[in-house]
Amino acid sequence: MEENGYRTWQDNAAQDMDRWQQAEGTRERQEREARELAAARKHFSKLGGMYLLGTIVIFAVQFAVSFAAGLLFPEWLMNGDFALLLSMLPMYAIGMPVLIALVRTIPADRVGRRPIRAGSFIAAVVMCFGAVYLTNIIGNIVTTVIGMLKGSGVQNQLLNVTESVSLWMIAFWMVICAPVMEEYVFRKLIVDRTVRYGQGTAVLLSGLMFGLFHGNLNQFVYAFVLGMLLAYLYVKTGNLKITIAIHMMINFMGGLVSSMLMRQIDLDAYLEMAANLDMASMMAFVSENMAGLLAYGVFLIFVFGCLIGGLVLFIVCLARRKFSFARGRIVIPEGKRFRTVALNLGMLLYGIFWIAVIVYQLLA
Repeated sequence: MEENGYRTWQDNAAQDMDRWQQAEGTRERQEREARELAAARKHFSKLGGMYLLGTIVIFAVQFAVSFAAGLLFPEWLMNGDFALLLSMLPMYAIGMPVLIALVRTIPADRVGRRPIRAGSFIAAVVMCFGAVYLTNIIGNIVTTVIGMLKGSGVQNQLLNVTESVSLWMIAFWMVICAPVMEEYVFRKLIVDRTVRYGQGTAVLLSGLMFGLFHGNLNQFVYAFVLGMLLAYLYVKTGNLKITIAIHMMINFMGGLVSSMLMRQIDLDAYLEMAANLDMASMMAFVSENMAGLLAYGVFLIFVFGCLIGGLVLFIVCLARRKFSFARGRIVIPEGKRFRTVALNLGMLLYGIFWIAVIVYQLLA
């Protein structure tokens, strides 16, 4: 009896010890998770804060240069090329380098390099073009509706710029400089510093911050989607040259080629003739602008081809489960991701700042 009682006591003591160890283990895991979440929130907050500070520096140097030029050489601001130069040069020469220096103070991880097959690259190009054209249409529809509701049109800032500057300025700033700088700032810097929390988080945040940075609703819609697609390519290949190349192609077609075509034919004049049912003038216009109209028709075929091809490829990739997002070495539990990634001081301030800019542009 005494021996059985002693064994029962030992069993109970062992069970109590197991329960205590399990409770301690659970408590330690909870404390470790709390520390990781706090560190993650701080990490994302600092990232958003650095981008906000960099944005303020960009605005400040652009304003300072434009203000000085307005005082000393006001005629420069009346010239589209000079006005663009006074905006872009201080941003790329001073503002962006400061932003890069600020963001590089945040620890980063290395994204592994993986080759991409030629067929996959071509498919990615088609999907990116298709996504840009589709979302650009959606963005224009939304801004048109907003313009109708407020009683005046919403300014398309990109269209205003491309109409007022020379083609070589478009080629230099939009086709060469912008893709290189934007891919480094909004793909590499962001993805390298967020991929530890999962590829999906890195891709979404890269696209969102890139879209907001454009500062207007027209560009936000397609920049957000394009940013995510390019970020996905970067996390899967680790090769920034691929995303830069695709970005250059898109800006080349959307900025340079479309501007060249629009300058060859006066579509506004033709639409006015059509509205007035002036058939004689319409026929004369077509005869005089046949080469330009044919080139514009080829461009439209390219656009619709990319729309259809990109949509088909995207559906096929979804059906075959080609899109996948690897988990990061630090896993943020479901239900706490949005709060951890977005609901922190730095990211909130960055988002509020750019949303305010977009709203102001819509209502101006």
